[in-house]
Amino acid sequence: MAHNNSGARETFATRLGFIMVSAGCAVGLGNVWRFPYICGQYGGGAFVLMYLVFLVIIGWPILCMEFTVGRGSRRGVARSFDELQPKGGKWHRFKWAALAGNYLLMMFYTTVAGWMLAYAAKSISGQLSGLTPDQVGATFGTMLGNPLEMFAFMAIIVVCGIAVCAFGIQRGVERVTKVMMTLLLGVMVIMIVRAATLPGAAEGLAFYLIPDFEKLFGSGLIATWDAVFAAMAHAFFTLSLGIGSMSVFGSYLSKERSIAGEAMRVAGLDTLVAIMAGLIIFPTCFAFGVQPDSGPGLVFITLPNVFEQMPLGQVWCSLFFLFMSAAALSTVIAVFESIMTFSIDQWGMDRRKACAINGVALFLLSLPCLLGFNVLSGVTFPGIGDIQSIEDFIVSNNLLPLGGMVFLLFCTRKKGWGFDAFLAEVDTGQGMRFPRFLRGYLTYVLPVIIAVVFVGGWLPVIQKWIALATGAG
Repeated sequence: MAHNNSGARETFATRLGFIMVSAGCAVGLGNVWRFPYICGQYGGGAFVLMYLVFLVIIGWPILCMEFTVGRGSRRGVARSFDELQPKGGKWHRFKWAALAGNYLLMMFYTTVAGWMLAYAAKSISGQLSGLTPDQVGATFGTMLGNPLEMFAFMAIIVVCGIAVCAFGIQRGVERVTKVMMTLLLGVMVIMIVRAATLPGAAEGLAFYLIPDFEKLFGSGLIATWDAVFAAMAHAFFTLSLGIGSMSVFGSYLSKERSIAGEAMRVAGLDTLVAIMAGLIIFPTCFAFGVQPDSGPGLVFITLPNVFEQMPLGQVWCSLFFLFMSAAALSTVIAVFESIMTFSIDQWGMDRRKACAINGVALFLLSLPCLLGFNVLSGVTFPGIGDIQSIEDFIVSNNLLPLGGMVFLLFCTRKKGWGFDAFLAEVDTGQGMRFPRFLRGYLTYVLPVIIAVVFVGGWLPVIQKWIALATGAG
């Protein structure tokens, strides 16, 4: 089996580039259409505080491990375990699950990113202006029912992602992502200022930011557990951990800085974007008496209706979807790079060939999700849903937590890389040291927490299956 071990590996041109690209991978649509919603549902600032604790004790250690495995091997997930595992080890077999996870994620994410681009075009061209609430809702439904429109915007996303990756890390991925992340943060700041100055915005800010521990802990054990699980799960999923899409950026990282501090900055930037999204959504919705919901309904129906009521609504709507497009495309580029690097490391392909082959594959494999909203809308799986929901469930509820467990066990078990080897690499360079005293927690407690996240992701599906079986019986 061919693999590429020759030549010096490209590195990021700047430290900021590494942080921006890694955060760009993590900053996804869930930061906008899920995090603010669950914050409001589970006590606002009280939930944020609990989430930050879980981010530090769950997300940050595994992020450190992904980066460290990448830097220690100077390879992406295709060869990192081969390079670091003991002789005769089987850890390298995980590479195929990681590759599948990256592909499955992009099989639906390219379509959703296309929606953002489509709505940016609709907003800028004025197609969303002057519509009634019912017409705004119908616009989204019409787009889902039009495979040609979605095909066109999905194709633009795939072509842009492949084109950026074709130029390599420094001239392509790093350069473009730094521009997009700067655009994203700049637009968000402008929209936060506008949202905070709307009449009635203070009520939304209070709902979002003032901790309500009664809502978090005062509604019984089941409600409290729901909040705790939501915080645990989001702390894990928000960083795109478990499928090697972060470890590849560790492989491009120099040894000048220790990894613990860099990982904290990446996690912090991802969290900052999520919190900033809430500072846009809650004041805006409360100012116009609209209850903020979650998911595509919030982004494509609720918020366009709210923007329509604002002075210069077309401008704010356009800015919002430009920021959403930048968030989606930054993730696409980052995960595409992980896929390209897999082909380069595993089979010794040159970058242009890897981009050409994987570009065609990504384009074709994105079609089932796209068609699942129209031509293939009858294809569903009981208890899970349509094609997009099936693909999302396989990645988010299975490959991410199980992959995170693999990285964790590999870095803490003697039969893997081992904690001492991990600690030596993670602490190489200037900056924050990784706490050695966490060894016991990482070895015995964190695996249990990840198992709880995994089982918790399956429980709603199992409950639906039981309900279906009971109903049928």
